[in-house]
Amino acid sequence: MADINLKDAINAVSDVVQNRPRPLRNVDQIYMKTGDMVMQSEQVARWADGKKLAFIGDGDAISVCVALLKHRKIFDFGPSEVMVFDFDERIGGAIKRFAEHAGVETLDARLYNCIDAFPECSIGQFDCFYTNPPWGASNAGESVKAFMQRGFEATGYKGEGMIVIADDHALAWPQHVLAESQRFALSNGHYVQKMQSKMHLYHLDDNPDLRSCNLFVKALPGACPGRVASAALAPDRLRNFYGNNQPLAIRYIRERKRVDYGKAHDDEYEIENLENTP
Repeated sequence: MADINLKDAINAVSDVVQNRPRPLRNVDQIYMKTGDMVMQSEQVARWADGKKLAFIGDGDAISVCVALLKHRKIFDFGPSEVMVFDFDERIGGAIKRFAEHAGVETLDARLYNCIDAFPECSIGQFDCFYTNPPWGASNAGESVKAFMQRGFEATGYKGEGMIVIADDHALAWPQHVLAESQRFALSNGHYVQKMQSKMHLYHLDDNPDLRSCNLFVKALPGACPGRVASAALAPDRLRNFYGNNQPLAIRYIRERKRVDYGKAHDDEYEIENLENTP
């Protein structure tokens, strides 16, 4: 990041972190550490420079970081358009409000669950996709493949993708999931361009040292035969989606009330006043 004002970049990402919802561990919302978010935002912005970028899920709010850093001219590169597809209404609402408040016109969000067919109006409308899906430790990577499939549909099987998944050379399951993800890419007309190994750390209490990698895939020329169709996921693909005996059973996570995420919630505290004050 030699050509970038690192302090400005960190402060911008801090603004994003202050204004995103709290993670829900039961649906694998585990947020990347802030320093790694800064580095990842640069990676994504350079990779997707001038392109229409779809995020298939985005709890971390990397989408917001990428769009904001370009908007504030901290980056002189970045995607021309960013659209987030996520089933958590809190995330979509926070993105929309942040974009409006900061004047970022290239950023938007849509409520969408990967269990459903990808929105027909959005199939093939993007140049590239980014996803940091549930990592598939208990389902042989099936959850990763589901998010990859929606990314392929977003790009019409003609674009590029960046997939963020677990990468630990000492554990067996991340290696198997990486192999399955690469096989899935090849079987869907994409090849692996490169892999950036052990890049990111997370706020993960039960395994704080578990890292993830960036896996870059690209569509083979002429691999897509024509019009792309999308369908709902088969029920057998939903088992152990978020971990052992944790299937994908949630349609949407709804936002109960609009929350200013940068401030303490009013249900977290009560005020006890001094006695005999005027």
